[in-house]
Amino acid sequence: MLPEYTQDYLLDKRVKIFQPVNGYRASSDAVLLSAMIDNIKTGARILDVGSGTGAISLCLAERLQTQNIAIRGAELQSELAELSNLSAQANHFDFVRFYNVDIRQKMQSEDLCPCSFDVVVSNPPYSEHDMPSPNASKAMAHNHHDFNLNKWLAFCLKMTKPFGRIYIINRVEALSLICSQLQDKAGGLTILPIYSKAGQNAKRVIVSAQKDSKAPCRILPPFITHDADGKYTENAEKILRQGISFADIFAT
Repeated sequence: MLPEYTQDYLLDKRVKIFQPVNGYRASSDAVLLSAMIDNIKTGARILDVGSGTGAISLCLAERLQTQNIAIRGAELQSELAELSNLSAQANHFDFVRFYNVDIRQKMQSEDLCPCSFDVVVSNPPYSEHDMPSPNASKAMAHNHHDFNLNKWLAFCLKMTKPFGRIYIINRVEALSLICSQLQDKAGGLTILPIYSKAGQNAKRVIVSAQKDSKAPCRILPPFITHDADGKYTENAEKILRQGISFADIFAT
């Protein structure tokens, strides 16, 4: 049974998204992560691990809908997977599909096979130790349950094709763990630190890596989301409202 939900919008109302009134709701992290993904080839398969309300996939679908791609989402909470499929239908994204699956278990769907995705993207739960939200849906989305970040990243690697790419957003304090887990399994790490305001410490980091690669790591210029008055910076507006990719931002 579906929970009570609202119809919301992403990318300056170009994308509809249905989200629970009381429960997990997408944040700007999802839009930022979707903007990091580039160089997608025609016919590529993309997997969104822990897809939540589908925000990452829906933003990607809007930007890449002419490229004959397939986007799949894997989500533990059945009501979120169902709402995500409703959102995909409302946006006429027939190449986007969400599955209610437990990634701690063996995948039963032939559509979700190991080593079958060109790109794997994920906004994992942030912590094993934070005080969980009293809301069960939020607690499940934000806190690890018998499946820590190491195991989460191992699953992402397992689902990625040889030389495919992985994209992760998480708290900055998880960066060392992410890098150590990817070591010897993926290379060409690209690290993007995200700052709320200039002069502050970074709070989020986006990490991308290529499975089986031995390429060196690189750190991109800092990305600042808000100016001193609390308004979106010009580049944040381009990402969060206009749907521009980071590749286009850094190319200018």
